[in-house]
Amino acid sequence: MNPARRRVLQLVAGCAVVVMNNKKARAQASAILKRPIPRSREMLPAVGVGTWQTFDVGVEAPERAELREVLRLLIEGGGSVVDSSPMYGQAERVVGDLSAELQLREKLFFATKVWTRGRDAGIRQMESSLRLMRTQRMDLMQVHNLADVAVHAKTMREWKDAGRIRYMGITHYHEGAHGDLERLVRSREWDFAQFNYSMAEREAEARLLPACAEAGVAVIANRPFSQGVLFPRVKGKALPAWAAEFDCASWAQFFLKYILSHPAVTCAIPGTSRVAHLKDNLQGGIGDLPDAKMRRRMVEHLERL
Repeated sequence: MNPARRRVLQLVAGCAVVVMNNKKARAQASAILKRPIPRSREMLPAVGVGTWQTFDVGVEAPERAELREVLRLLIEGGGSVVDSSPMYGQAERVVGDLSAELQLREKLFFATKVWTRGRDAGIRQMESSLRLMRTQRMDLMQVHNLADVAVHAKTMREWKDAGRIRYMGITHYHEGAHGDLERLVRSREWDFAQFNYSMAEREAEARLLPACAEAGVAVIANRPFSQGVLFPRVKGKALPAWAAEFDCASWAQFFLKYILSHPAVTCAIPGTSRVAHLKDNLQGGIGDLPDAKMRRRMVEHLERL
């Protein structure tokens, strides 16, 4: 082959490799972060959706149209986790109805809770959750606020062995329960622990998050915006220019990226009923995350506001 032609072909081939590598890099940069569930190594998208208040709407409620779009765009954006509970009014039913309409069940990671006392009552409630959410198997069943946790743990182990649930977990929303959560996490019986963690509620960093990492327990962070408390603190305040260093373009992303940058956190579940908010939240799981030095800078900045 003519040497000149060989060089041209080599150049073309090299350019093709560069293009493919660039495409791969761009795809990776725009893909939502996924973290492994420690017990199984199954990869879980790091941003999901909580349904407390936001999905509690009636059968004929006009809000259902936007909630339907929220679920559709959650999947389109690379997410999957939807967390609910019997104490959230109509939320389980709405999730079940809309996911069935959209034919998304196999793409969603369903999490709900048992929130009652007594074995029989717990079984009835879990059966109801399966029915309302229109699923034969729950991805994650959790004991809500540790209510009758020892009793429900026995039932959940039986259901897990029978394939009716995939993972079992414990939850709470208040730092006062962190000691009990830590004790249960260290028993290594639980696959997941869900608790409050945000830039306004950082108490879990001291002991609970390290305990989860040590015990190999996946963490779902609830109240990531501290029940909305964080947004009034930054209202009218410009995002610091240095936030762009970790691909952050909004305060919601600022708060979520702080949470997700903790290595023990598997997923955060901001509640929303708005498409615009969902899209913003998903961006919190895309791109770079702050390192330890930047995390300290973020906290210091927020405390000065």
